[in-house]
Amino acid sequence: MGKLQGKIAVITGGASGIGLATAKRFTAEGAFVYLFGRRQEALDEALAELGSNACAIQGDISKSEDLDRLFAAVKSEKGRLDILFANAGLGELVALDAITPEHFDRTFDINVKGTLFTVQKALPLMSSGSSIVLTGSTTGVMGTPAMSVYSASKAAVRNFARSWAQDLRGTGIRVNVLSPGLTETEKVKEMLDDDILTGQVQATPLGRMGDPIDTAAVAAFLASDDSRFMTGGEVFVDGGFAQI
Repeated sequence: MGKLQGKIAVITGGASGIGLATAKRFTAEGAFVYLFGRRQEALDEALAELGSNACAIQGDISKSEDLDRLFAAVKSEKGRLDILFANAGLGELVALDAITPEHFDRTFDINVKGTLFTVQKALPLMSSGSSIVLTGSTTGVMGTPAMSVYSASKAAVRNFARSWAQDLRGTGIRVNVLSPGLTETEKVKEMLDDDILTGQVQATPLGRMGDPIDTAAVAAFLASDDSRFMTGGEVFVDGGFAQI
């Protein structure tokens, strides 16, 4: 019996990286997982790895109608939701003098507005004992060159958890933030050059990049009853990068 046996989970941004690693961990722990993401091909490839305890729905968290379609499917097929991992997000390197309204809107539409309405639309399916996990970032508590808009969006996500823990008083629904540091994913490798990666590894006390399975293990903890007395909190999986 896994620690998530019989649970129903939704993972946004679930087709690759941390989302996919977490889907693998959740299904290994006994959960049924809905993957939600924008790229149908990536979703299909993820399902081929996950097997029968998962399904995929294509969509964009910044589009209200796509979120409605996701949670309508969960309601129709399963009738409830026990775990929401609001993981989908966007990050780009853009220095202060190069920030455009389009960059700002794109980042906040996905990371902030998308996260907000993902959670809001999931709540009617959730009940006491359910867990919401939001993906934050070490950048939310640090100054990071050329990432001020992304960092601000993740600081907003951090405050969402604090405020929603208050809003959810009396419901038994918990909400916490999982904040990875430098993690070895395709997105990170596309965004950061070798010099930046080397510098961040050197600044990390554990001396390496995180593996998505490191973050997935903590996501499973926050999703499970092992963390039943935690809400409004933030857990860093960063090798110590933002802790020193």
